[in-house]
Amino acid sequence: MQNFFTPKTIAVIGVSENPQKVGHIIFRNLCKNFQTFPVNPKVRSILGEKVYALVTDIPDSIDLGIIAVPARNTIRVVRDCGRKGIKHLIIISSGFKEVGNDRLEYELEKALAEYKIKCLGPNCLGVFDAHSGLDSLFLPPAKLTRPHAGGISFISQSGAVGSAVLDLLADEAFGFAKFISYGNGVNLSETDILDYLGKDPQTKVICMYIEGLHEGKRFLTVAKKIKKPIIVMKGGKAEKGAQATLSHTGSLAGAYEIYKGAFKQSGVILSESIEEVFDIAKLFVTLPHPKGKKVQVITNGGGYGILTVDELEQQGLPLAEMGDKTRKFLQHHVPKIVTVANPIDLLGDATNERYGLAIKMCMDDKNSDLILLIILHQTPFIDEKIVPIVKKHAGKKPIIVISTGGKQSRFLSRKLEALDIPVFSFPREAVSVLKKWLEYFHY
Repeated sequence: MQNFFTPKTIAVIGVSENPQKVGHIIFRNLCKNFQTFPVNPKVRSILGEKVYALVTDIPDSIDLGIIAVPARNTIRVVRDCGRKGIKHLIIISSGFKEVGNDRLEYELEKALAEYKIKCLGPNCLGVFDAHSGLDSLFLPPAKLTRPHAGGISFISQSGAVGSAVLDLLADEAFGFAKFISYGNGVNLSETDILDYLGKDPQTKVICMYIEGLHEGKRFLTVAKKIKKPIIVMKGGKAEKGAQATLSHTGSLAGAYEIYKGAFKQSGVILSESIEEVFDIAKLFVTLPHPKGKKVQVITNGGGYGILTVDELEQQGLPLAEMGDKTRKFLQHHVPKIVTVANPIDLLGDATNERYGLAIKMCMDDKNSDLILLIILHQTPFIDEKIVPIVKKHAGKKPIIVISTGGKQSRFLSRKLEALDIPVFSFPREAVSVLKKWLEYFHY
């Protein structure tokens, strides 16, 4: 499947002169980084490049073909690509099984099999590879921000979900390896892509949005063998949602409870929301592996500390028992009214330095495995200097920040996340994500 991500030559079939058309946008995105040949029998040149009437007219061999023509013309174009010797195709075109046109999708499947072509699609966005620069997405960069290179790969059955999430996470500075939208999955399914990403050195965490599985048993077998985190959000959980998937990608959703049990047995993390998928992924790419699951809470707001402890207890995560050395040291170096327990309540007059002292001692305390650090930026003595203090003491153990507030809180949270310190707005979401992350390590 490597030619889907690092081809030397690409043909885009269906390139229009209209800069707002799908084929034109795809060609414009690709021609900056790859040798790309536009194909359209009605046009002679686009963006200063010669346009070929047929893909078979291109003198060079082609590693990857991208088809953006009306559905009725797709079979003919696929056969042209087969005669040209192209073995990898992305078919952007829609109008197949997802709209009830099973006959056309069957004909497509036959044509692909005849020429032994691997295909992503139809009815898909295709591929974005942040490392190679391969970008077959037909949404203009001005509308959809492309993320920078990183370790998260995202497989999405839905192009709409995929593009919206990609845009949001790019804005939040998530680093991506690969994004793959496979649509109807006519001959390459989510399992084929999962298997490939399991061996891809650039992919550290695999995130997925699925509505159904083409080959359930094979998917679970492949997932069990992969030694990377796999985090899945499944659409079509409710009966109405399951029915809707039939008209979206033509995929049968299946019973949600069956998925839950099967995923658990295969080591797949099942997420309840698309936001949570990437919140969990964030912990995998930013935090060191935990040695256990005992949590120490540090706060500058007593109520927030209580809410966090409540969540930890309700979700079955144990509180750390502070060591004597830590307790005695803090009791001698912080004001007497500070609560030195779990949670440690540094009070509303907490300073950046008081936070630093508490974090350092808890990092050195062998009785705790993780730190949940609550920072309420509304208190008077907390400012931007808290950011390097948290970063200075991070690394030895996982540290997760909870910070609720408006503009200033969001500003400082962004600064922390830029330094690989994950931040959550509320205790419940932080603890829920933490629990699923810890379960992966069998805690």
